[in-house]
Amino acid sequence: MDREQLGDFLRRRREALQPEDVGLARSPRRRTPGLRREEVAQLATMSTDYLNRLEQGRSPQPSEQMLTALARALRLSDDERGHLFRLAGHPAPERTGGSSHVAPAMLRILDRLRDTPAQVVNEFGETLVQTAPAKALLGDATALTGLARVTVYRWFAQPASRDVYARDDHDERARAFVAELRSAYVRYGDDSLAGRVVRALDDESPEFRALWAEHEVREKHPATKRFVHPEIGTFTLDCQTLLDTDTGQRLLVFTATPGTPDAEKLALLTVIGTQSFVETR
Repeated sequence: MDREQLGDFLRRRREALQPEDVGLARSPRRRTPGLRREEVAQLATMSTDYLNRLEQGRSPQPSEQMLTALARALRLSDDERGHLFRLAGHPAPERTGGSSHVAPAMLRILDRLRDTPAQVVNEFGETLVQTAPAKALLGDATALTGLARVTVYRWFAQPASRDVYARDDHDERARAFVAELRSAYVRYGDDSLAGRVVRALDDESPEFRALWAEHEVREKHPATKRFVHPEIGTFTLDCQTLLDTDTGQRLLVFTATPGTPDAEKLALLTVIGTQSFVETR
């Protein structure tokens, strides 16, 4: 681990970014070049003191999870992310399907959707980043660890996760999740995250085993989904998908037809999501 070079790299990348680059508002009295340490720390969900020690070369070796969060907060490219990992004494992450690194361009789009339920998922259905309204709608999946970050795993291993969908749609949701998992499994093989999910659910869920045996394949969910929220009730949203052909990652954006009760409920959800985000960060 090269602490001096790591600190210098983090500092220079922080100073090269502007608030607008990461979806933050610029204060009229702002004098600091680039982002402040507390802003990067907030984006990476770490303490400002820890980031300060990293930049000053006084910290222990950061974990790969921490480096991943920093790479996303600093909007690093794949090359820059690999450099960051090597400076910290870790091997550079492989550039394979199902990567957890979200491209800066995708993050810029998400920054402009902050008042809309939207999230980025990889080809395995692992949630990588969410807007505050998406967390209010679907729960904060980015705070989870291990296989629980993958939607299909939560669906069968943690049945309470199904409560966000209308009960009458559960069978359709289950089949869609299993079919998408099979597509990823065939593409990336048994040694991939998809393979680990399949093995875990084969052990844990008879329901999953039965659906898996049907060998149904599909790569897309139905575009219209019914959700249930404890404060808002049941409402229907359209889910549009933007595919990043370089990474296979998908940006999911949830909208409602203007002028409908669903649109009114979505607007209320946006308020709830913003309040929750302010309280927890």
